[in-house]
Amino acid sequence: MKRLIPINLVLPVILIALGILIVVYTANNPTDSLVARMLSYTNMFKALREHFMLMVVSMTGAIIVGVLSGIMLSRPKLYYLGRVVENIVNIGQTVPPLAVLALLFVIMGIGFRMAVFALFLYSILPILRNTFAGIINVQPSIIESAKGMGMSPFRILTRIELPLAFPIIVAGIRTAVVINVGTAAMATFIGGGGLGDLIVAGISLGREMVIFTGAALAALTAILLDHVIGQVEKGLVRWS
Repeated sequence: MKRLIPINLVLPVILIALGILIVVYTANNPTDSLVARMLSYTNMFKALREHFMLMVVSMTGAIIVGVLSGIMLSRPKLYYLGRVVENIVNIGQTVPPLAVLALLFVIMGIGFRMAVFALFLYSILPILRNTFAGIINVQPSIIESAKGMGMSPFRILTRIELPLAFPIIVAGIRTAVVINVGTAAMATFIGGGGLGDLIVAGISLGREMVIFTGAALAALTAILLDHVIGQVEKGLVRWS
């Protein structure tokens, strides 16, 4: 059975549909002067820049720490500790993002740095879990064959385990990015800025268009980043 829409066209179709919805909504709901000021180029660029910075800084730290921690816990000597950490991570993933922000607010106060730290903690969980799971699920027979060929543990890790676990690791990164972009909207409650400022301002002033714009931009950012990471993953797999 043929697909009605090729898989590569799914993202453009979604973006076009969202664009049409925005146009239709705007046509039926003329913006007043207050909405025009709130959705000005300056305010929109500022919110996007802050949201992007929150995501980039926190995700950079989460990827580095998550991947390295997953690799370390996957080593034979730390295998059982890794299992314990994996269970803790699974439990931690169920904690609502707002609860994490509230807890860190009490401990560290408010501001951009605290928001980045909270996003870092929340984003590291799927990356660490997938890195650990991807490496330990490599077939033991492959590892034994590599040892029989005289390969060192480091070469086995870099030439066999990591390449085979790469798709699972990237899947964890993609999940973390989507979670990060959505959770970053809550940084406004602790003075972190971002697109959440537009959403909260729209709610407080009763302007649905502002709320819709902030939420739509966050959703589109998550979709685009997930799509870009997926294309990069395919390119790296083909290259390797």
